[in-house]
Amino acid sequence: QVQLAESGGGLVQAGGSLRLSCAASGRILGTYHMGWFRRTPGKEREFVADINSSAGSTAYADSVKGRFTISRNNAVNTVNLQMNSLKPEDTAVYYCALTQRLIAHGAPATRYDYWGQGTQVTVSS
Repeated sequence: QVQLAESGGGLVQAGGSLRLSCAASGRILGTYHMGWFRRTPGKEREFVADINSSAGSTAYADSVKGRFTISRNNAVNTVNLQMNSLKPEDTAVYYCALTQRLIAHGAPATRYDYWGQGTQVTVSS
């Protein structure tokens, strides 16, 4: 089993920044693929960004490209999401997810096996 623990959410004004972190622990063997998703009330989970732990390759949703940066620290199995120039429409519960299977960048939520508990990000206008 793998456990994911998110941190770093909060309240920020539009134009501000937040940094989310996701620490993975448990039975992690070799490489993994980690993604960030977000959900607002009444909507499905939306892909935000993902990263492959070995190659370090990344992908972003068009809505966050140029503002968000995903990065990894393999030594401690942690993935971060730096969020800059935040907008009110970024308000959501953000979830990190992990799979140790080989998946494509931008894969949907159903391709992931493990999920964090979610962290609230609120951007005020």
